[in-house]
Amino acid sequence: MQIYRLSRKKYANKLSGVGASKSGNRWNSRGTEIIYCADSRALAMAEVSVHMSLATLPKDFMMIEIDIPRSIRIQNLDLRVLYDDWNEFPHNYKTQTIGDLFISKNKYCILKVPSAVVKGDFNYLINPYHLDFKKIKIAKTFEFPFDRRLFDYA
Repeated sequence: MQIYRLSRKKYANKLSGVGASKSGNRWNSRGTEIIYCADSRALAMAEVSVHMSLATLPKDFMMIEIDIPRSIRIQNLDLRVLYDDWNEFPHNYKTQTIGDLFISKNKYCILKVPSAVVKGDFNYLINPYHLDFKKIKIAKTFEFPFDRRLFDYA
């Protein structure tokens, strides 16, 4: 399986959850390392672009194509555990608890979760502490300039 991640150029050659642990995000609290990925390039772009404006848009993004071997089991989040407003912004501790437990239990290497940005699409959270993490490889990276029209609000 192939999944995707957008990253600044200086971080594009290594899969790391350090950045997510510094701020905390929808599926992890501050201090919990987790790697956010998407099931398509378009979703990876959407997930990043909702946090930016044209004024804050860096010009050094790289698209990372990641290979997940078939031997790695993926945990699918039971969507029935989500409360009605799980996808609102700002996010709250309930979804962070789900991701934190996924990491601390260390039973699976990957957790499939719904996208809060694109209904019907999915993100993949990678546990960098799981034994299977070493099997996950970056297949390819390439420059990914954002189309400025995405940020043209006129």
